[in-house]
Amino acid sequence: MTFKPAHLLVALFVSAALPAMAQNLAVVNGKPVPSSRADVMVKQMVAQGQQDTPELRAMIKDELINREILIQEADKLGLGTHADVKSQVEIARQSILIRALVADYLKKNPVKDADIKAEYDRFKAQASDKEYHARHILVEKEDEAKAIIVKLKAGAKFEDLAKQSKDPGSAANGGDLDWAAPAAFVKPFSDAMVSLQKGQLYDTPVKTQFGYHVIKLDDVRTAKIPTLEEVKPQIAEGLQQKKLQAFQQQLRAKAKIQ
Repeated sequence: MTFKPAHLLVALFVSAALPAMAQNLAVVNGKPVPSSRADVMVKQMVAQGQQDTPELRAMIKDELINREILIQEADKLGLGTHADVKSQVEIARQSILIRALVADYLKKNPVKDADIKAEYDRFKAQASDKEYHARHILVEKEDEAKAIIVKLKAGAKFEDLAKQSKDPGSAANGGDLDWAAPAAFVKPFSDAMVSLQKGQLYDTPVKTQFGYHVIKLDDVRTAKIPTLEEVKPQIAEGLQQKKLQAFQQQLRAKAKIQ
């Protein structure tokens, strides 16, 4: 029988234990904390703009040890058996799995550059070649709007009368609606606005579902249509959302709901 030197046995024992030890970040009260948890947290934080540094990993290790200590105490108290806690855990589990499902679906069904280009071309074809800088005063009754028009024609300042507007977003700014394409407004409003010349007041109140508008056009300019590269991320995100909505609708249509 051949005996191996004692120091060699120790070396073999240590080398065999190393892979198992490497899998654990720490052992808390006899329970291992897997290194994979730290890897997941590092990945999440890097995705949020953090740098993968030894300092970050040390901070995460400390955090995971603290969590393990707290979760062990919660388990000791039996908190995991409470109905409300179980419900919250299930909701969290669902959220994680749904995020994984979405990521898997988008990976298998990516938005193609050709789709983005086609969507951009549609947007470009529908975009107005002009932008309008208009002001308005919104009131409930037509008679109120007519009275305001009379005052404006008599020399009253639009900015002063706009303080009574029912549109909280523009009333404090003299009725200013900033630069916008006609498509940004409801049709009766945009039709009246585009018929005006620079500096002109629309002679009659314009009725929409919001009330009666007194409209003045401050200026007109040639619209600057963004390039494909400028809007590519927004278009891609929009197309992704459409894909996900269609996917969800398909699953719901196949589901048996009672």
